[in-house]
Amino acid sequence: MLSLLTAPVFVFLWSTGFIVARAITPYVDPNLYLLARFCGTALLFVVLALAARVRWPNARDAARHLFAGALLQGVYLGAGYWAVAQGLGVGVMALLGALQPLLTAAIAARVFGERLSARSWSGLLVGLAGVALVLAPKLAGSGASAPHSANAAPQWLVVTVAVVSVFAITAGTLYQKTSLANADIRSASALQNAGAAIVAAVLALSLGEHRFIPSMTTWACIAWGVVMLSGVATTLLVWMVRRGDASRATALLFLAPPLAALMSYVAFGETLGAVQIAGFVVALAGVVLARSK
Repeated sequence: MLSLLTAPVFVFLWSTGFIVARAITPYVDPNLYLLARFCGTALLFVVLALAARVRWPNARDAARHLFAGALLQGVYLGAGYWAVAQGLGVGVMALLGALQPLLTAAIAARVFGERLSARSWSGLLVGLAGVALVLAPKLAGSGASAPHSANAAPQWLVVTVAVVSVFAITAGTLYQKTSLANADIRSASALQNAGAAIVAAVLALSLGEHRFIPSMTTWACIAWGVVMLSGVATTLLVWMVRRGDASRATALLFLAPPLAALMSYVAFGETLGAVQIAGFVVALAGVVLARSK
C-alpha cells in the first residue's frame, strides 16, 4: 500500500514547491527562506534519528552526505532561484528543470548500467513534450523578465547558472545510489539538509539577502517547506532512487509543472487553457510509458 501511495504523494508535494516559491516572494528573500527551510528539516531529522537511536555515518561518509545534500537541494534551488531573480523566465527555468529526468537516465545508463527500453525512452521524450505544452504560455513571453537588481548579471551567466542547477540535482540524485544508500535515511537526511543549509547560508551572505517579513504566509511556507518539501518530498525521492532505477523515479518530475499549473489556477487565478490541459495528459502518458518495464 505504501509503495502505491509513494508516487502520487511525491508528485503532489514536489509540485507545491512552485506555489510556495511564489507565495513567499513578497515576504522573504529566496536563500533566507531556503536557509530556514533546510535548517528546520535538518533539526527535524536529527530529532527523529536520535529518538530512533539509529547509527550515524562516520566522519568520511558524513562529509559525503553533506556534499550530496548541497547538490540535491542547496545548489539546485539556490542557483535556480537566483537565475529567476536575475530575470530568467520562470517558464524557461521550469523547462530546464524538466530536462533532469532525461539527463538522469543518460548518466545512470553509463554509470550504473541502468537499461531503459525503447518504450521508456519514448516516455521520457513524451513527458518532456507534455511539460513544454503546459509551460507554453510562460515560454511565449519569457524573454528575460525584469531583474530585481540594477546590477543584473549577464544573460549568458544567468543561463549557465540555471543549467548548473539542473546538473546539480541530477548529480545529487545519482549520488544517492552509491554507498550513501547504506546509511539510515533519517541520519542521512539530517546531514544532507545540513549540507543544503550551508549552501543557502553562503548564497544569502554573498548576495546580501536580508529581507524577512514575519507573517502568517511566511511561517506557513517555512513550515510546509520544512515538513513537506524537504522533509517528505525530497526524502521520498531519495528513497525511490535507493530502491529502484533513478530514471524511473525522476520521471515523476515531469508531472510537477503540470500539477503546479493547476494549483496556480486554483490558488492565484492563473490562466489554464486547453493546450495546458492537453500537456498535462501528454505528460502523464509519458510518465506511464517511462515507468513501464
